[in-house]
Amino acid sequence: MTEIETGTEELLATVEEGVAVVTLNRPESRNALSDTLSPALRNLFAMLAQTPETARCIVLTGAGTAFCAGGDVKGMGDAQASRTDRPRTREGLIKDLTRRQQTLTGALYALPQPTIAALPGPAAGAGFSIALACDLRIAARSAFMTTGFARVGLSGDYGASFFLPRLIGPAKAHELFFTGERIGAEAGLALGLVNRVVEDSQMMAETLKLARQLAAGPSVAYRHMKANLRRGQSDDLDRCLAHEAEGIIACAQTEDHREAVRAFVEKRTPRFRGR
Repeated sequence: MTEIETGTEELLATVEEGVAVVTLNRPESRNALSDTLSPALRNLFAMLAQTPETARCIVLTGAGTAFCAGGDVKGMGDAQASRTDRPRTREGLIKDLTRRQQTLTGALYALPQPTIAALPGPAAGAGFSIALACDLRIAARSAFMTTGFARVGLSGDYGASFFLPRLIGPAKAHELFFTGERIGAEAGLALGLVNRVVEDSQMMAETLKLARQLAAGPSVAYRHMKANLRRGQSDDLDRCLAHEAEGIIACAQTEDHREAVRAFVEKRTPRFRGR
């Protein structure tokens, strides 16, 4: 196992067998985002985007019994007021927050590797947005999810309005935004918010099992799959067909594809190398 330097104990990261495990490490505050944790996440996502050969699958989780409680509500007002670099105009504030969102959940969503959010407990507010930005979500049976924004008089950020309706449809997304209802793991599975629900004690073991499977897979093909699936949510059919053609031609020229064909003929498991 290799540790990745994040610059702070609030964010831990390791790589082993092609799987990068990223842990939000503020268990005393349910891993709420802070002025230290958030920038560290941004820097780490930027680094992981440049190392797809080493970190072939990324698992994002939280220390203790929570995934991420979102913004630190107790310190919201004080933190904003004390920021020396805080913009002084409304336009500046909007530009600043847009940039911070783009370089956190926007960067997470854009990562070329498969990403899995492992939820040991609550994912709320911006923490829910972070989980939704991942490709897959695995939840412990005791976990729950909530938009949470209405309870603090905010409209929502970090991409929740983009991710949520695409997963569960606009009507249910409106309901979850307006009510802030807590959605348990099983209900989240039924809605399509999570992919799997596992016993609390097995959550990380089951997540890592899947992550290792993905890390051993054809990472070039995964990258094209991710791009195709995301374009498919907005492009028309002709554009999707053109992008699929582009992707499959590119994949057909990889060593991974040639290895998969040989393995099929030889009746063995292919050994993918990500090239």
